[in-house]
Amino acid sequence: MNFHDKLIIAVDFDGTIVEDAFPKIGKARIFAFETLKKLQEDGHRLILWTYRSGSKLDEAVKFCEDNGIVFYAVNKSFPEEQFDYTKSRKIYADIYIDDRNIGGVLGWGEVYQMITKEEPDPSAFKKKRGLFSFFK
Repeated sequence: MNFHDKLIIAVDFDGTIVEDAFPKIGKARIFAFETLKKLQEDGHRLILWTYRSGSKLDEAVKFCEDNGIVFYAVNKSFPEEQFDYTKSRKIYADIYIDDRNIGGVLGWGEVYQMITKEEPDPSAFKKKRGLFSFFK
């Protein structure tokens, strides 16, 4: 894999991958896991970047694993990083996907289009739960 043309993408959990129901786990947002899987298939590295910690973080990680997503790192810039409490917890990524960004969270199809700069193929559209997707 050539990492020079691949991205490190930090993704929030509550309100972004799932509907916000903290401290519980909300319902998965439509096309969230399909998009994350496609981004991984494209060779991008995904980092789970969330406020959750301890058992609540473990629950979120397991929920994602149960839905087919294993992250490159969780609340770290890389798997081997040791957290230093004397420094900022901010992690390094090329892109941050979070419901708290200006303008709010986008639909996952739109997120994929922005990252890949791909135009959807109209023949690939199908109706699912009242919404349209370009995922096959």
